[in-house]
Amino acid sequence: MDTMTENDYLIAWGLYAFAALGCLLVWMRITRWMWRWLREPLRLLMAVLLFSPTIIDPVKEKVAPAIAITALDLAFKVGNNAWRAISDLFMYGMIAFGIYLVFVAIRFAIERAANARKERAAAAKAAVAADEPEEYHPFGGAGDDRYGRPPVPSNPQRMRVEPRL
Repeated sequence: MDTMTENDYLIAWGLYAFAALGCLLVWMRITRWMWRWLREPLRLLMAVLLFSPTIIDPVKEKVAPAIAITALDLAFKVGNNAWRAISDLFMYGMIAFGIYLVFVAIRFAIERAANARKERAAAAKAAVAADEPEEYHPFGGAGDDRYGRPPVPSNPQRMRVEPRL
């Protein structure tokens, strides 16, 4: 006789989802120092491992976390669902990594275009700056040398600014 009611089943899944989300957040914290192209696939792998369900009872349409079923079946030999759970993990992993690769390709194209746009803007700004004549003060300013150039301070924080008339 099945003593687990539908409400108990939903509560168990809710508790598991909450704990898995906590584990995923800890994993994100652990991997935040890594290089982006390594960090993102590891985070995706952990999300697939934590949130992939597998069918445990096809008649009652009951599912459980695939990683938990795999661990229990392999460690304690309590059932025969390990291969189904492993195949579900691989299937969800391939789907997730396929979507991730599409996302990476789109992001790469956008970042490449943005970097090219920034380089063009910097080159245009440098060209405009090169075309502008240097500022010329025919009568010089307070403290300027005889060619109208301001003095180079030895300590920029203590430079004295005098008004020009």
